[in-house]
Amino acid sequence: MPANAIDFENFELLQDETCAQRITAAKEKLGKHAVILAHHYQRADVYRHADLTGDSLKLSYLAAKTDADYLVFCGVHFMAEVADILSSAEQIAILPDLAAGCSMADMANLSKVERAWRELAEILDPDEVITPVTYINSSADLKAFCGEHGGIVCTSSNATKILQWSFAQREKVLFFPDQHLGRWSGYKLDLPLEQMPVWDFDEPMGGLTEEQIKKAKILLWKGHCSVHQMFQPQHILRFRNQYPEGLVISHPECSFEVCKASDYVGSTEFIINTIREAKAGTRWLVGTELNLVGRIAEEFKSQEKIIQFMSPMVCMCSTMARIDPQHLAWSLENLVAGNVVNQIKVPVHEAKLARLTLERMLAVSK
Repeated sequence: MPANAIDFENFELLQDETCAQRITAAKEKLGKHAVILAHHYQRADVYRHADLTGDSLKLSYLAAKTDADYLVFCGVHFMAEVADILSSAEQIAILPDLAAGCSMADMANLSKVERAWRELAEILDPDEVITPVTYINSSADLKAFCGEHGGIVCTSSNATKILQWSFAQREKVLFFPDQHLGRWSGYKLDLPLEQMPVWDFDEPMGGLTEEQIKKAKILLWKGHCSVHQMFQPQHILRFRNQYPEGLVISHPECSFEVCKASDYVGSTEFIINTIREAKAGTRWLVGTELNLVGRIAEEFKSQEKIIQFMSPMVCMCSTMARIDPQHLAWSLENLVAGNVVNQIKVPVHEAKLARLTLERMLAVSK
């Protein structure tokens, strides 16, 4: 942090509404020099200040296109990394709170993936046989690993299309870090479950036999989203018993059983658009993050659509919620004062390889 930066202690105890006023004032002073990007899972008191909103794929496109000097990302760490990778060298990506991470992304790190690659090399030539595919919910060095080994990045919007591209390159896929997205996407391509075994990174050879590895089409990393794993098939059964006419829509980070029991499965953008285009008066059970569900429940209330959260327990992305009005106000007022705090900067070599995989993804997704 710059020596002359405004200390966060000056913001910690500010009331949310005071922060909101100061955020608005700072945005006016910065004008077009700064743009605030926010993911759909972001808390409402921060989301309201966003200039650009979307899911991971949409925000990837937007980050690549904006020409603002400062990209203030109200999301989690890997999203700010993507903004830095896809923006120009002159642009600066900022994450208002560096503690905003992703537990799923943390389940796959470079040393574990490299070890898996070495272990697979004892049975086959992975660079000839396997396309590494990383979910965008991963660190920049894993995206770079995929770039180095002919791989690609996917999002929940395009995972099936990305798998098709991957199989056109090589016969197998190593998919990380979210096993559920990989399994559901493979299932949509008619792959049997036995050809999609889970690679347990804590076990030698992923806990698999040589025969299982050779028969596998997709090796699914043993990772998951802590929010989406809370949704259970019995939540859907209870809803259907109570509201037989109701519709169920889930995110593909949910378990295979939840996805199979749903009427629709798709990304956050897909969920929003599907409910938006539905008939007035319909009732929905939604299996994704709480902030998003609450936001669309309010948005579509005028259409008499009833939108319910799938779990009886609170399921919000707690790490993304670390981006609060206090941190946003602090980062923006520092920019007004000429200070850059919490810049996210991916090393040049790493960024070059990671950008390759992201550009591949964007080209395939068109």
